Amino acid sequence: MIPHATPRRFLAVLAAALFCAPMLHAQDIGVSADQIDRAVALVKPALVRIHVVETYYSEGRELKYEASGSGAVITPEGHVITNHHVAGHAKLITCTFSDKEEIAAELVGTDPLTDISIIKLTPDTPREFPVAKFGDSDQVRVGQAVLAMGSPQALSQSVTMGIMSNTEMILPSWMGDGGGLELDGENVGALVRWLAHDADIYGGNSGGPLVNLDGEIIGINEIRLGLSGAIPGNLAKSVADILIAKGSVERAWLGLDVQPLLKHSGEEDGVLVSGVVKDSPADAAGVLSGDILLAVGDTPVTVKFDEQLPDFNMLVAQLPIDTPVSLRVRREGAEQQMTATPKVREPQEPEEFEMKQWGITVRDLSEMMAKEMKRSSADGVLITSVRPGGPVGSAKPTLNEGDVIVGVGEQDVKTVADLVDATHALTENAADPVSVLTRFERKTGQFVTVVEVGVEEITDPGLEVKKAWLPVETQVITRDIAKLLGDENMTGFRVTRVFEESTADTAGLEVGDLILGVDGENLTASAPEHYEELEALIRQYRSGTKVALQVRRDGKDQDIEVELVRAPPVEREMKKYRDEDFEFTVRDITFFDKSSEKWAQSQRGVMVHQVNPGGWAALGGLANGDLIVQVAADGIGSVEDIEKAMHAVRERMEKAIVFKVLRGIHTLYIEIEPKWNTLDTKKGSA
Repeated sequence: MIPHATPRRFLAVLAAALFCAPMLHAQDIGVSADQIDRAVALVKPALVRIHVVETYYSEGRELKYEASGSGAVITPEGHVITNHHVAGHAKLITCTFSDKEEIAAELVGTDPLTDISIIKLTPDTPREFPVAKFGDSDQVRVGQAVLAMGSPQALSQSVTMGIMSNTEMILPSWMGDGGGLELDGENVGALVRWLAHDADIYGGNSGGPLVNLDGEIIGINEIRLGLSGAIPGNLAKSVADILIAKGSVERAWLGLDVQPLLKHSGEEDGVLVSGVVKDSPADAAGVLSGDILLAVGDTPVTVKFDEQLPDFNMLVAQLPIDTPVSLRVRREGAEQQMTATPKVREPQEPEEFEMKQWGITVRDLSEMMAKEMKRSSADGVLITSVRPGGPVGSAKPTLNEGDVIVGVGEQDVKTVADLVDATHALTENAADPVSVLTRFERKTGQFVTVVEVGVEEITDPGLEVKKAWLPVETQVITRDIAKLLGDENMTGFRVTRVFEESTADTAGLEVGDLILGVDGENLTASAPEHYEELEALIRQYRSGTKVALQVRRDGKDQDIEVELVRAPPVEREMKKYRDEDFEFTVRDITFFDKSSEKWAQSQRGVMVHQVNPGGWAALGGLANGDLIVQVAADGIGSVEDIEKAMHAVRERMEKAIVFKVLRGIHTLYIEIEPKWNTLDTKKGSA
């Protein structure tokens, strides 16, 4: 996958290890152009470039960014296989075929443990799609010619050729667990032995098919570390079939940590049990660290090398859940028979959510997470990030990433759904944030703090007390300027701007005029730090008063009478509106905005004051300084207008919203396609 904006946390170690490979030509391995053409022709109609809007969580917010990957249609109904790291966290998905047709898609199911996702095309009118067929990846041999198909760097679809280099590639253990390849807390290498090949793949090829010369999918391209790596097609297809049928993959769990037999142990068969998770099925069966596991059910086990571990892990994962299975172990030279009842294997990291009213992102605790944190239970809500300056970030003491919320007020909090319910109860009828005593655990201690829960509304700042104003901008006549203007003793101000259609403009003031006095009182400003003298003098008058300015123009002195006006509101006084769904803030435009942009004083619209990075507005291209003049079909003249328009948009939950904006001398139409999230207390999403 190639990200278009914020870099993805996943595969960082792999991205840093990309190397260039020499170009391989068909004639070098005895492959004809006709063979390649036939294979490509069978797959190309089903090949898609996948554009996604994905989410990640940081600093207490759910952030969105765009990325691209590849995939292939594998059912006539439009199911597309790709990588989990391409589509597993997608909010919006669009697929582009080789003929440039674009079709929206939706996520059907995903499996981080094997890095496989299934998405389904959702055309306006149901139809059958061309499909790419799977071959038997168990029949792949080293030296066999292969084709990597996809959209590298998000470019148009392409084909590269190479040979199969290794049919059971693993990542070296010195890179860390699973070779450093971890997705959502899952070690991908636990089940996957990659098909290594030297066909060039790059970011954007992820999820694309590895194809044999018969035009069959034998792998799903995923990684590159010098050699390219593909998930074996047989494994990918088996996972895809389950995802299509059920939406998720259910696996068995015994609670065993295993490793290959020690080199000098003298053992010839079995696998070394390095550890047993407390209260797991294996623990209940009596398995101990140091045991040699010889068989699971009727299947003998031998693991001497790291390459054999995925086979053992797959054997355990496929055991019938809640059905007792025999375990034969060797302990101190004697064999023993035990019985364990496999449990459902939980996801390592439950789904993550943003809680805007708290300024945090959170997730439930899995059983393994709780054990690794040495907690007695999985009750509570784990804070995964905190927004600086938000409700939690401002609490004293503050809550931090890694803390676990266990209570809000009098209510115990065991899950994200509990936290959502408690938040609803607190804020449902509250106009302002509500103070609540919050219990949380940090390591071995339990603490309390007070959090102001709720989204603080932007209040009308009100108008400042208005004084008289001379509608010009000026600069001080410094000693150096005065000298070069021919009168080194001259003091006062030079006019740098006269606001159009103002009383100063009507009175005849011009840029370059030198204001030396007001109503016979000489000005004394002669240095930059005296810049407030004229403004302070003018503020002493009432608006509507006429003053005589002593002005020098082209060396001649004259009096110009100007009516003073009420100072117009400045930016900090303007009403603002913040949209929490699209994450942008706007304000009413000022007299000074219109003047600086050379808009007519009749210009209507709202100025974009802030666009939060990673929000829907930022993703759509809205920018600070844009003037919004229309939302959907509604003309926008003020903050009240856009607040009303966005409320209507929210009520209709429109698939796409179009903003018409002025940006400098250009007019743009910005189309934003949100993924509307309705509050779901069962899932805890907001």
